[in-house]
Amino acid sequence: MKLIKFTKKGIYCIPGKFYLDPWYPVKYAVISHGHADHARWGNQHYLCQNDSKAILKHRLGKDISIESLGYNQPKNINGVQVCFFPAGHVIGSAQIKLEYKGFVVVFSGDYKTQPDFISTPFEPVKCHEFITESTFGLPIYKWKTEQELQQELQNWVLQNQQNNRTSVFLGYSLGKAQRILKLIEHVDDVFVHSAIHNLNTAISNSGIDIPKSTLITSDFKKENVQRKIVILPPALLGSKLIKKIPNAATAICSGWMHIRGNRRWKGVDAGFAVSDHADWEGLLQAVKATEAEKVYVTHGSQAVFSKYLNEIGIEAHELKTEFGDEEIADKEPQKSATL
Repeated sequence: MKLIKFTKKGIYCIPGKFYLDPWYPVKYAVISHGHADHARWGNQHYLCQNDSKAILKHRLGKDISIESLGYNQPKNINGVQVCFFPAGHVIGSAQIKLEYKGFVVVFSGDYKTQPDFISTPFEPVKCHEFITESTFGLPIYKWKTEQELQQELQNWVLQNQQNNRTSVFLGYSLGKAQRILKLIEHVDDVFVHSAIHNLNTAISNSGIDIPKSTLITSDFKKENVQRKIVILPPALLGSKLIKKIPNAATAICSGWMHIRGNRRWKGVDAGFAVSDHADWEGLLQAVKATEAEKVYVTHGSQAVFSKYLNEIGIEAHELKTEFGDEEIADKEPQKSATL
């Protein structure tokens, strides 16, 4: 059965007449999560998971036409049953299940199978066809547990304090920043950039608990942040703001930090492999758990991962998309996108 097709605007549900995370403006967009490469500006109507609603309104505009559903709360759209299931990627992230006349397709969006301390844990969904990401679809990638990361980050902060240094974490404003806040919660006072602060406020106003932090302004007093903790978007590495922070020790939090060379390339003091995507084993476990007859692989190491799936007897096809990579740069929605 042909339930979806891949178009220049993105993944299109044929009977439902809507798109999944479209790349260009459409009439009806079903959104997996709030990252800028998945939730783009300009769509006439948005459907997302409840916890993503405030995020989308904050990033795309308060006046957008938007509705939301809870996890495992179905909605019928032109005969297609649409349902969100936890993706474990960031707050509000969801896999999108489409069911039509007994045929099921699941679009994973971005996902992480390893539980963290802030997002709803990933939940596998059985289907006939599964669309999976493969950002870290290489055997070299294997993440530490959240407890191990917590110990690692907190030890780094304590060591910096002993050396009279201020700990500066660089992480994406949505997902990474909130996760870092949970990992270093209760260690000391935390200051965050306005992009993170404003997003935290929007999320908190929707009823989600975010650890306490303080906005760091351009005219901050150095003595207030000395030996404390600061979280900034990666784009501010080397900026005037970061240079003003007293005796700053910088650390990038990204799955790419699993490869030691990236730490030297970025010119930071430390790198922590804190990723919001599944590692190699996580990807394999997720695909196998779906029991899908056909798998489409996108967003990352498509060629390698799809080749491996075929070798182990799972029919897989490489799918090239226009998705960006939020692990590399902190991007804002592209409001200039046109048809």
